[in-house]
Amino acid sequence: MASSDEHLMVAAIDFGNIYSGYAFSFRCDYEKDPLKISTNNLTAGSRGLKVSKTSTCILFEPNGDFHSFGFEAEDKYSDLTLDGEHEGWYYFHRFKMRLYENKHLSRSFKIKDDQGHCMPVIKVFTAVIKYLKDHMLKVLETQLEYFQQSDIQWVLTVPKISSDSSKQLMREAAEEAGIRSDRVIIVLEPEAASLYCKHLQRTENDDTFNTGSKYLVLDAGPTIDITIHQVQKDGSLMDIIEEAIGGNWGGDMVDHAFQHLLIEIIGIHAFHRLLQEDRYSMIEFFREFEAKMHTITPNPSSKVVILNVPVTVNDVCINENDKDIATIVKSRFSFNGNVSIVRNKLKISGERAKEFFSEPVNHIVTHLKKILKEPNAGEVKAILMVGGFSGSLILQNEIKTNFPHLRVIVPPDPGLSVLKGAVLLGYAPRPVNSRFCRYTYGSGQAWTFNPEKYDSAMPFTTSTGKGKVDDLFDIHVVAGECVDFRMPRIVRFYHPSEPDHTAIRFSLYSSIEKNPKYVTDPGCAMIGIFKITMPDTSKGLDRSVMVQMTFGNTELEVDATDKDTMKKVTDFL
Repeated sequence: MASSDEHLMVAAIDFGNIYSGYAFSFRCDYEKDPLKISTNNLTAGSRGLKVSKTSTCILFEPNGDFHSFGFEAEDKYSDLTLDGEHEGWYYFHRFKMRLYENKHLSRSFKIKDDQGHCMPVIKVFTAVIKYLKDHMLKVLETQLEYFQQSDIQWVLTVPKISSDSSKQLMREAAEEAGIRSDRVIIVLEPEAASLYCKHLQRTENDDTFNTGSKYLVLDAGPTIDITIHQVQKDGSLMDIIEEAIGGNWGGDMVDHAFQHLLIEIIGIHAFHRLLQEDRYSMIEFFREFEAKMHTITPNPSSKVVILNVPVTVNDVCINENDKDIATIVKSRFSFNGNVSIVRNKLKISGERAKEFFSEPVNHIVTHLKKILKEPNAGEVKAILMVGGFSGSLILQNEIKTNFPHLRVIVPPDPGLSVLKGAVLLGYAPRPVNSRFCRYTYGSGQAWTFNPEKYDSAMPFTTSTGKGKVDDLFDIHVVAGECVDFRMPRIVRFYHPSEPDHTAIRFSLYSSIEKNPKYVTDPGCAMIGIFKITMPDTSKGLDRSVMVQMTFGNTELEVDATDKDTMKKVTDFL
């Protein structure tokens, strides 16, 4: 990676499950005001909603070529569906979170689109990153007469729950999208948001970020990411939660609750028919709800939420139920006083609208209470609320009500906290200098056979007559161990197994167990393959490679050095 003083600007890409976007700043601006960060302003739909991110939707033509991304992809696919011409096209919508459920993600893994068609995940990820990169470069061309991509330090964000394989996939996709690997930093979303809030609070004489202070980061987007940071003497942070903590209790649940209300009114068949026959109008309908979601207040007498109902909704409702929407709503006792239809307007009382938030908010509050009872959470002084769902006034109120002893900090436009914090991390890439390892890490090795230790293993014999055992897990760091990457790196020396071998090739593994014996044990997963060439075989087996691994960073950094030639190879896994 290039040193921080070599690049003239930083650009961050936040590839999210629901929305994606980018931000950037120039070094000259950063040195005067770190918070002078530019984001792109986009228009969503026919009602002209102004947003800084676009929908994470991507469309490919039937031949597999990229067509469009974001709101443009949503609208184009809606038009294709309306005309019955969508068959064969590839449309991926809110697909990213499904990938984090796969702990052994690889570039060969395939994901299904809206119609069940499959495409390699690396192709989809690459297209998303390339679109955002190219879009930003076009914006820069209007602001700068001349610049080179080598002037840019790129930052990609990932949730804390990301597996090592998903981080590696992001790096590979960025490289295929035309971003040099040595110009990419991958950062965890809570750490980016934490740094952004720290810069904001500096102007308010707040002691949240004083040495020794602990605070909890609640990253509430489509899912929930929770971590606790403690400020160290040098201003860096220590991540003091061992496991990635979170759940599917974010803004998606509010959207689903609203959709269930619509299904309750018109029926499930009518709902799915509308998605097929008039997807465009339904997308506009849901966009309008999302825009008004954050205006719903905790006040029982809060104003009524009014939404424009597409004409086709009523038409399909009559066709499926022999009744129009207004008649159905009036006939249901459960809607009395809470839901009504006036001409083409759906009116939802503030009290009923609050119910959309009940389930996710209760999950979040319950989980926060559990975390704050943990021994490591003692003396937490504040909760930083970041992520799009943190903009909800109802969620903010519930957090303040349930945790009155803690300072609750909500930055302006919390949905951009991660993105803007990622830009700041491009200039100061190590805010967290120590963290707990989620897994046990090591390499697969062949060691001399010892019948007392490996009685159940099948030994093999090398050309020199030595009996060895393969697939042994050589542990470098144990799950739950706190690793500080400012300390000397963990070092191992490896030798070729045969005197005429011209390279050492070994595989790196992670395990959910603390003391795995073999790399084939349950819970073990290969996270990468590392190779260093050693063409000079004159010393036979008397050759070695020094391997250093850095576990404190967002990614696992591996350095291998030939002790004879001092040739060094570095990779990120």
